[in-house]
Amino acid sequence: MFQHIKVERNKYVATIMIDRQEVRNALNKKTIEELQKALYELEQDEHLRIIVITGAGSKAFVAGADITELHERTMLEALMPGLQKMYQEIEQSNKVTIAVINGHALGGGCELALACDIRIASTQAKIGLPELNLGIIPGAGGTQRLTRMIGKGRALEMILTGKLVDGAEAERIGLVTKAVDVSELKSELDGFINSLLSKGPLALKLAKMVVNQGQDTDFHTASMLEKFAQTILFSSEEKHEGTKAFLEKRKPNYYKEL
Repeated sequence: MFQHIKVERNKYVATIMIDRQEVRNALNKKTIEELQKALYELEQDEHLRIIVITGAGSKAFVAGADITELHERTMLEALMPGLQKMYQEIEQSNKVTIAVINGHALGGGCELALACDIRIASTQAKIGLPELNLGIIPGAGGTQRLTRMIGKGRALEMILTGKLVDGAEAERIGLVTKAVDVSELKSELDGFINSLLSKGPLALKLAKMVVNQGQDTDFHTASMLEKFAQTILFSSEEKHEGTKAFLEKRKPNYYKEL
């Protein structure tokens, strides 16, 4: 079905693996089209809770855009929705998205990871936005997401100088959620998945929505969004099950209907 990506589903979790190892999983036009198609299909699956995105092999998560194609792109092409739109859709997905950064995450690869909710990185991974070396800037949301994530000063240093950080440094500055040895990536991912699946599915969706929609508005408006989301949850079966389970000293069963 796909040539450059692999998609696996395991009950409530789907994994997208970008597989162009010969070019360190660089994103060419065909790969982007496949990624868009897979994301759209997964978004429609109402039973799915988590989407994991990673790269094939041990060298790269995604090493950026395909430079051969980039060289041929024209001025007006930069105005097309492209990666910026796709990464916005990942950020706004009603699934929890996890980037497993198993190697280099550069340029568009770094921006892909930034669009995910949780980033788990190998301590040996190299992460950064070196686009200025090519005479361009990060154009898929990187200038904005990185700044909001690690602060203006550090973001400017990384963007202007093309500085790459390893996984351990990325964790220290808040660029990734967790950095572990590459041999521990799977167990770390499993820990996050188990934790997420123990939470109410609707609560996960609404918490993510409130954070994403609230971060770029004023505090009062964001607080009202929070209140409306809580109102929905107060009337849900999920809230009834969660509180009842606590009182009965048992684990809640949020998936009994599936």
